[in-house]
Amino acid sequence: MAAPLEVVVSSDASSQLWNVSVFDVHSGSSLLSYRGGNSSARTLCLLNGQYLLSAQLAKNFINVWEIHRKEQLQQKIVCPGVVTCISASADGVFLAAGVAEAIYLWEVSTGKLLSVVTRHYQDVTCVKFTDDGSHFVSGGKDSVVLVWSVSSVIQVDLSHAPEPRHILAHHTLPITDLHCGMMGAQARVASASLDQTVKLWEVSSGELLLSVLFDVEIMSVTLDPCEHFLFCGGSDGNILQVSLCNQVAAADKSLQCDADSKWTFKGHRKMVTCLSASMDGTLLVSGSHDETVRVWDVQSKQCVRCFAHKGPVTNATIAVAPANMFLPDSRPSVPLPRFSRHQLESDGGQSGDVCVRLGLHVQEEEPAYLQKAHRLTSLLNRVSDKLLLGDGGDNGKARVAELEEEVQTLKKVNKDLYDFSSQLLTKAT
Repeated sequence: MAAPLEVVVSSDASSQLWNVSVFDVHSGSSLLSYRGGNSSARTLCLLNGQYLLSAQLAKNFINVWEIHRKEQLQQKIVCPGVVTCISASADGVFLAAGVAEAIYLWEVSTGKLLSVVTRHYQDVTCVKFTDDGSHFVSGGKDSVVLVWSVSSVIQVDLSHAPEPRHILAHHTLPITDLHCGMMGAQARVASASLDQTVKLWEVSSGELLLSVLFDVEIMSVTLDPCEHFLFCGGSDGNILQVSLCNQVAAADKSLQCDADSKWTFKGHRKMVTCLSASMDGTLLVSGSHDETVRVWDVQSKQCVRCFAHKGPVTNATIAVAPANMFLPDSRPSVPLPRFSRHQLESDGGQSGDVCVRLGLHVQEEEPAYLQKAHRLTSLLNRVSDKLLLGDGGDNGKARVAELEEEVQTLKKVNKDLYDFSSQLLTKAT
């Protein structure tokens, strides 16, 4: 069985020769080029291995190509404003885009806008899905990183605005880049900022694991698949490598990194806008405003390939080539629908569609056994007080009988609850 083919997918801001180009990461040969428009930073992504997407620079639409048809644009997704970043879930179910301070989340199969999240106070600069599609992480010019659970964002009840699972507010200047590792909800996220720091977080707990301080502004960040190394692209053109295995963090979980030649990739002349590591972690791809995409050998820190562009490189990533990328007669298994610019609930239910979506975060939590027991005890006490202070005569006797019946019911509920909890404890032991 042949090994999967890894390719470099890159774009620049000029669109003189092409919008997006595809190179063989090992041989350096040009494989494909996609024409039509240009691409802004952090907006290039593969959708379900069948479509290639990128947002037009300073425009309100997303360019769409079928992965095997490079000659012309196949479709445009019109958005309510200028698109600053996009990301697709690995399974191709969801597509997220940042527009000003909002994040728009679509269901790809239907094109329906599921939710519009507005918790950032300034423009969203980057958004990334976890590899299992259960969460996505967003960063903005407000220096805040937000972790979102997809199930809480695509809620049904619009009266409750979605809330992020975690608010990561340790940066002091705008977020420039994000990278989500593997392991789904247990993944680690690296965030880069103009405050010259890169921070490593845990998605599940929101805990800050490590903070690395540099002497330059960090414009891009990535991790190798095994998460042994952290790669950080600086505004001066250098790429700095931080070992996550050998470094011993201080008590405040912070490190300071200098531009030591031993841990620095030198070759770019201007800021490094994007970084990506190969599947085996031996190669690193970087794009820069010096109009080049470079492939580096991680162990030797030497540049082994250099791809020239005709404008500042906005996106460069290593991706596994989809099976149908080089088959001219292939067609997407599912056609891409027209994407809505308005939420489903805005049609007043007239479309006749039925949409079942999760809203677990707006449901009341089941009270614990001790809480239920305390509540029943309070009710019993109130009933006893009423019995002691009840009316006389027939009305009083009727009231007493009614309250006695209520006491018996509450006792039965309490007993059933006790039996149920005892069974749970017995099974647990």
